[in-house]
Amino acid sequence: MTQPFRRETIYQSSHWSGVRLKLEEDRIEMTLPQLMHTLSSCVLPGGFSYANNIVNWKVPLHYNCTDPIADLEQQCANWGFNPSNTVGFITAAKLTHASIIEHEGDHFRLLCCTTVGTRNAARAGLPREVYSAYTAGTINTIVAIDGQMTQSAMVNAVITATEAKAAALQELAIVERISGEIATGTTTDAIAICVSQHSSWNAVHAYAGAATSIGCAIGEAVYKSVIEAGGTQDEV
Repeated sequence: MTQPFRRETIYQSSHWSGVRLKLEEDRIEMTLPQLMHTLSSCVLPGGFSYANNIVNWKVPLHYNCTDPIADLEQQCANWGFNPSNTVGFITAAKLTHASIIEHEGDHFRLLCCTTVGTRNAARAGLPREVYSAYTAGTINTIVAIDGQMTQSAMVNAVITATEAKAAALQELAIVERISGEIATGTTTDAIAICVSQHSSWNAVHAYAGAATSIGCAIGEAVYKSVIEAGGTQDEV
């Protein structure tokens, strides 16, 4: 099992000094040893940025997401974080069932942390009723990498991670309620790729597809973490 928060409240990386995850009552806090070059689909801040804190905030099922940026900024202030260097996720999934996978490879090391809720599972590509409001569910994935990557490789990593997530949901036989088809995700998934860009690695990864050493590792980590967190989401 790689779900430390089912037993403990603090996880220290065994491969990467200074990387720590902590379970609080309403969030998982991830502390990184430096400002990381980050690409995320989160609303706070979204896109490319720099961050050394990542927060996965658990909200109630009835959460009214009229202004999630303001909500996250206020919560960061409450928790003592600077919103300008914090990536903020929102979820309704069980934080205790987060899955953490670590790997050391070809001029990099990585840590992947995923929380999974599939109440609003969906299959991309099918027509559906769409809406603006937040609906509880969400697969949130953090991939932190100690290594060097180009921006295009970071975007490529998002593709690889997303494909791995979809493959894991297929393995778990998670279906969307409307069509009964295998889901490829949920309607509110988010991801962050965080890279140290340490020049000491002396190797810049220009690609992150499944056939590359770093891409394969990202895919395996995301696949394993979604399988574990998703496969146990109904357990106590």
